[in-house]
This record gives sequence, structure tokens and C-alpha cells, in this order.
Amino acid sequence: MLSSPAFVADLAAVMQPVADARGLPSALYSSAEALALEREKIFHSGWASIGFGADIPEAGDAAPIDYLGVPLLMVRDRSGAVRVFENVCRHRGMILVEKKRNFGGVIRCPYHSWCYSLDGRLRATPHVGGPGINTHESVNPETTGLSELRSAMLLDVIFVNLDGKAPDFNDWSAGLRAQLADFVDRPIFHGGGESGFSFDLKTNWKLILENNAESYHLPWVHPGLNAYSKLEDHYHLEERGGFSGQGTRVYNPDYGPKAFPDFPGLPARWERSAEYPCFYPNTFFSVHRDHVWAAHLDPKAYDRTVERIEIYYTTEEAARAPEYHAMRVENAARWKTVLSEDVFVTEGMQRGRGAPGFRGGVFSAVMDSPTHAFHAWVAARLAA
Repeated sequence: MLSSPAFVADLAAVMQPVADARGLPSALYSSAEALALEREKIFHSGWASIGFGADIPEAGDAAPIDYLGVPLLMVRDRSGAVRVFENVCRHRGMILVEKKRNFGGVIRCPYHSWCYSLDGRLRATPHVGGPGINTHESVNPETTGLSELRSAMLLDVIFVNLDGKAPDFNDWSAGLRAQLADFVDRPIFHGGGESGFSFDLKTNWKLILENNAESYHLPWVHPGLNAYSKLEDHYHLEERGGFSGQGTRVYNPDYGPKAFPDFPGLPARWERSAEYPCFYPNTFFSVHRDHVWAAHLDPKAYDRTVERIEIYYTTEEAARAPEYHAMRVENAARWKTVLSEDVFVTEGMQRGRGAPGFRGGVFSAVMDSPTHAFHAWVAARLAA
């Protein structure tokens, strides 16, 4: 069905100008076949997020993840650099790491005890040549290290390219980096255990991203937020082929007598502005003068997605000090409330994809262009 002439025509309809376009066909939200196609054409052939640097804060930390069926291992090496490997021993394909932990200097396979350094090199092969003989010409350590993936980081989010063929990450993300140039090269500090939360949603991953790309729904879905950051205070962010989202001109947090410290030297426009770009395919960012956060979408099935949010601050004191603890808790609670208000929408749209008469929907040329930009990007990737 996903290679039929009708499906190809549906993708072509998505890529029309927004006033004439249809949304992505319901078939792309409704089957394991669709997710398998996206796995090949979107997630594994480009750059996509898999986690956060905060998952592995110390040298020797390693955290396993499942990346749409591919077992990966995020590692922080001795130099502090983040690396991503396939989470399998090169000997017999055994999973190396089952749970997040610190390995010090060596990652040991639990099957035959082959050992790898934090940079992926094969360091030990006990009894490989017979009892008491730990080397053999049939196993070359120079060519039998862990399989490393191309990886990169942006605002502490870890990205990978599985097939090794995508453009350089700096080229892939150039538009977003330009949009967020006032933030991307600054140090940021994770707020600790109280500064992260997640949702396990009964919906397709695309519906979460496309909802966060637009502000059209604010008056009805986020009445509390809309009480001070109204629809008319928002503006579109859009770079075709890279990202889209929204911004506001009235950011004005109130935590009582104390405030989080701002990033130093920001241009004056950030005194009241904040921006929320969705970086295709599965990440969205939230930047403010006093904190940033990022969300990673992990597709578990065509109709189930885990959305994870982590919050960062401008100084280590703001992120760690006890005097900011209550404010960090309050800030996370505010964002969790706002994002939880979207749950019924994203899950409701997923159920709506079961209606045979719905063929992707239509767009408001004025209000929906950020969502259409994302749909058109997906359609182009699948049609390539």
C-alpha cells in the first residue's frame, strides 16, 4: 500500500503550497509498515536525536538505548567526549550493557569477557587462543573494536546518523544553529532529578511534533498560558527542510522575589521573547533568557511515543544550588502542566486517523504553515 501509485500521489499532494496542500495520509500514522518505512527513510538515513548528554554526565558513564530496534550505547569517554556505539560485542553479538552504569575504564562483555575501552577499542580477549592464551592471530584488535556511529550534540541533545551517509551535522543543522545562535555555543547546566519528566503517549510521533510546531491551538488547549501569552503575541519560525515552530514576544516568568540568572550578553529582543523550534524529525527546543529545555521523541510503535523533556539553566548555581531548588521544581511543574495539556489532542488525532473519510486534512495558509513545513519535509524524505 505504501508503494502504490495512490500513496505516491498523496505524498505529492502534501508537497504542494500550503494553501493547496493536504496533510500526510492517514496510512503513515496507522501501521507498523509505515513506521518501518520511516525508520529507513527518515530516522536511519538522516540525523535524529537519541538522548541527552545529561544521561552520561561522568567519564565512564554508559547508557544503553533502543533506537527503533537498533541497540545503541551512549558513552562518555575519558576526555569527556560523548560517543555512540552499537551495543553489541563484536565476538558473538551479545548485548554489552543492559542498564545505565559507570564502567570506569573498561566495558566488559558478560558472555566471554571480551573487554573494550571507552573509545571502543578491543583491549582484552581472555582465552581466545585456548586456556590461558589471551591473543590469537584470527582476532585482530585493530579491526575488531566496537562499531561507532557518527554522533553530534546540540544544546546537550545527542544526535546520530546510522547509515553514515547524511551530510555533516553542522550542515544538517545550520539553519537551526543560525536561528538559535545566541544560545547554541553557551555552556548550559542540567537541573538534576527535578528537571526532567516524560510522557508515554498513545499516539504517533509525528502528531506530537506537528502540534508543538504551531500556536494556533493555544486559546483552546492552553487557556492558562494563553491568558498572558496570547495567540496574537506569537509568530512563526520556519526554515523549509530543517525546522519550524513558534515564538512569543511576551515571555515574562514570575517566581516571586527571586529569579533565575539570565544568559549574559543576550541581545535586547530576548528580554521578552522565547522561541520553540521543532527540529526534524524528533526533537524540539525551548529557549529563554534564563533557561532552555529540549524534548526528544522516541517512537516505540506507530501508535506509541515516549516524549522526554530535560531542563537546563544558565549557571551551575542555578542548576544545583539549594536556594534555587523550589524554583526548579516549580519551573518543571509549569512546563509539565503545559505539555500535559497537549496529550488529549495528540492522542485524539491518532484515534481520528481511523476515520476512512479523513485524507490528511487541510491547512490554514495563515496559521498552519509551520505544521505544513514539517509534513512537506516528511513527504519529501519518503518520496526520495
